[in-house]
Amino acid sequence: MMKRFILVIIMMISTLGVYSFTANTLDAKKTSYASYYHDKFNGRKTASGEIFSNSKFTAANRTLPFGTNIKVTNLNNGKQVIVRINDRGPFHASRALDISKAAFDEIGDISHGTIPVEYEIVD
Repeated sequence: MMKRFILVIIMMISTLGVYSFTANTLDAKKTSYASYYHDKFNGRKTASGEIFSNSKFTAANRTLPFGTNIKVTNLNNGKQVIVRINDRGPFHASRALDISKAAFDEIGDISHGTIPVEYEIVD
């Protein structure tokens, strides 16, 4: 009986520990690199089914839900932009975000293909 009670307590602590860990990671700021979409993707469907436009402030991420707004900060100059996730990618290990050309131009120089960024979910 005592073993069963201890096992139940351990399971409860484990479950709560995993829940609190995953809840905090969603709100955490993350750092990575961002690139921008090539013009050839204009007019094509994104993974969410929406038509892509390089003039809108949108982005692709491998795991964040579609419709999530994130604040992206260029770590080189401190400039920020808010973009909405509407696509999947980038499929390159060193980058976490592909952002539209308009959003990239707001925070960086499009003559550079990638920039170091920090990003976080906003309401």
